[in-house]
Amino acid sequence: MTRPYSSTSTRRLADGDLVNIKGLFDLSHKNFVVTGGGRGIGYAAVRAIAEMGGNVSVLDRSPSPVKDFDSLVETFGVKVKYIPTDVANEQSLRDGFEEAVADFKVLDGMYVRLFRLRKETEPRSSDTKMIKDGNKGSLVLIASVSGSCATPGHKLAPYNASKGAVKMLGTALAAELGPENIRVNTISPGYIDTEMLTPLKEQYPERIKLMSTTPAIKRIGNRNDLTPAIVYLLSDASTYTTGTDVQVSGALHCGRID
Repeated sequence: MTRPYSSTSTRRLADGDLVNIKGLFDLSHKNFVVTGGGRGIGYAAVRAIAEMGGNVSVLDRSPSPVKDFDSLVETFGVKVKYIPTDVANEQSLRDGFEEAVADFKVLDGMYVRLFRLRKETEPRSSDTKMIKDGNKGSLVLIASVSGSCATPGHKLAPYNASKGAVKMLGTALAAELGPENIRVNTISPGYIDTEMLTPLKEQYPERIKLMSTTPAIKRIGNRNDLTPAIVYLLSDASTYTTGTDVQVSGALHCGRID
């Protein structure tokens, strides 16, 4: 019988220090917190983590998540918990995070889509717990392609600045938390087709056409384009990747040659 791969295995392959990589992406028996995970891109992250074996606590201001949320336990055999939380309210955020990690002996990672920049916001709370537990881990912050370039067809300077700030936050935290073996990376999505685009499709079809033609790949992205990057950055496959921004934009951030 072939011995199953373990991410802690030191078994060498024929060519020196190479090891099998499949198991590095496995999130089994690991625990994660996801903010803004009740629907849209955030829920896609929750489902991807669960599919890869991870347990997930979700903080979101919506009273309830999408209906598929309740099927994750049976489908993937993991633990999931939904905690209505207002991330704009510091006490609600603190209480939500404490409840989220109460069932976890250790916290292995956090996917942060929505947060406020205050002294003890989620990134600081999560890294504090990881340090206290002596556990290496990963923080993934969601920025935007708009943090790297102007948004074609729109004047969104304040939004561009806010997403640029998220990227810089990831860079600074990577430097600060590296000695604790905690990785921090950002993901910058381009145009992604979620329910938020539905009103635009009906009211402003010309904007949808712009979104479809501006990226070099000539299409709007979808949530399935993002989830592999999320899993990679949360998993042991990325143990030497930190301080990085992963652009998932169809090359929108590269500009145009025509």
